[in-house]
Amino acid sequence: MRLFQIFLVFALLVTITLTVLDTPQNPAGETSAVSSAKPTNELWQAPNESLLLTEANADEIKYGRELIQNTALYLGPNGTVKQISNGMNCQNCHLDAGTKAWGNNYAAVYSTYPKFRERSGALETIPKRVNDCFERSLNGQSLDTNSKEMLAIVAYIKWLGVGLNKGDKPAGSGIVEVPFLNRPASPEKGQLVYKAKCESCHQANGEGLLNADKNTYAFPPLWGEHSYNSGAGLYRLSRFAGYVKANMPLGASYNNPILSDEEAWDVAAFVNTQKRPSKDLSKDWPNIAGKPIDHPFGPFSDGFSEEQHKYGPFEPIKKKRNELKNKKTT
Repeated sequence: MRLFQIFLVFALLVTITLTVLDTPQNPAGETSAVSSAKPTNELWQAPNESLLLTEANADEIKYGRELIQNTALYLGPNGTVKQISNGMNCQNCHLDAGTKAWGNNYAAVYSTYPKFRERSGALETIPKRVNDCFERSLNGQSLDTNSKEMLAIVAYIKWLGVGLNKGDKPAGSGIVEVPFLNRPASPEKGQLVYKAKCESCHQANGEGLLNADKNTYAFPPLWGEHSYNSGAGLYRLSRFAGYVKANMPLGASYNNPILSDEEAWDVAAFVNTQKRPSKDLSKDWPNIAGKPIDHPFGPFSDGFSEEQHKYGPFEPIKKKRNELKNKKTT
């Protein structure tokens, strides 16, 4: 009888062991019944095109994507719908119609809006955010929030966020963060980077290269009257540096960058010292303590100069702000 009991215990232990080994596990080591769970470090990918065909408003979504890809055709200086922007396309800043990982994509827009933004000091909707781009990056005028075009752009952004829960921000969303330099970014060094790696596309004068139609850009202007203005996100060095680090020059990607971190910061400094349209920012940042470390215009609450806020080094500013924050919480 005792031998039989020992055999039963042994058989049970073998069964349990095989069951555990055959059960999928998540990265934390906990067992899971879902074998196809998406790894947390996998970069976001846009929904498959086939899913679009099943949407009741597929035509509206397609029009929204078309507006992102070819903004100038519809809404540029000679636009067929309205003439309200500078000739750049939305996808000049939001690559591949806002679908490229770390390409300033729209992955987390629908899942995170409406949200409070320090820049306006208010709760912002997606249409408000879209119009910010029209007024800043496209140096133009806002769209009617009830217009066919705005509704289509919002529908497209919503479709790109399919499958994400409220508040989700998947890996690869937006723009990559480039580590701070231990020195100020150098426009002089950046000019050398620009000449070697950017000029062939964006031209020596930085004003881009027009297509044969002389109406749309093959390569967008990085400065000059048809580029983004001083209120645009890319006018902050960290945004520009992160954008080019993961995407520029042509052929670069997050996994295969061409520029070093120093080159990315320096070329950002060079480009953003060139002349461009200005914007009235007097209503921005009602709480000056909420300004980003690299916001280039004062006043500031941390005691650092406008020059350092524009070019760095940024680590001392970060350290000081953390100290001030800790004092308030103790």
